[in-house]
Amino acid sequence: MSDTTHGVPLVRRVIQEHRRAVYLLLATFVANIALYAFVVYPLSQRVANVEQSTVSAERALAAARADHAKATGTLTGKDRASKELATFYSTVIAQDLSGARRLVYGRLARLAERSHLKYERGRYQPVEEKGSSLTKFKAGIDVEGNWTDIRTFIHAIETAPEFVVVDTAELSEDPQGRGIVRVNLEVSTYFRNDTP
Repeated sequence: MSDTTHGVPLVRRVIQEHRRAVYLLLATFVANIALYAFVVYPLSQRVANVEQSTVSAERALAAARADHAKATGTLTGKDRASKELATFYSTVIAQDLSGARRLVYGRLARLAERSHLKYERGRYQPVEEKGSSLTKFKAGIDVEGNWTDIRTFIHAIETAPEFVVVDTAELSEDPQGRGIVRVNLEVSTYFRNDTP
């Protein structure tokens, strides 16, 4: 734009007439740019870096807490398993060969009697396994009776609190046709070795 009365462009004329105010505005503008470039921008970058570091630290803390919870759970589970194993060794399985014999023959004889079966003592054999603190006590027993009583007997063995496992059961029918079933059971239990 130009001012036709004086021949000087309008902008120059405003600058000349208000020189102090224009210089003051320019100085303020330059100071703002310098302040932004040398103070505000670097501080905003530091704040962004601090925020990034905080987020990373929070993630690392969450991961560490999860690892700690897993480790604590593992230790708790291991402690519980050790206690349950100690309980198993002290109260569930027999402590020696004579205890295993009593458990198999005494308990099974009583169960057979309650189930109205004829019980015949069988054979037994302790079997030591290398590298184990337990010895397997294998026993074979024979019982005779009707099919319902035999099922009751086997169910009683499997649900008893004592640790006796039915390994095999061989059934044979009475050849005289009296409805009697003969069962040869192979059972096993365990007892602690004197020396591990």
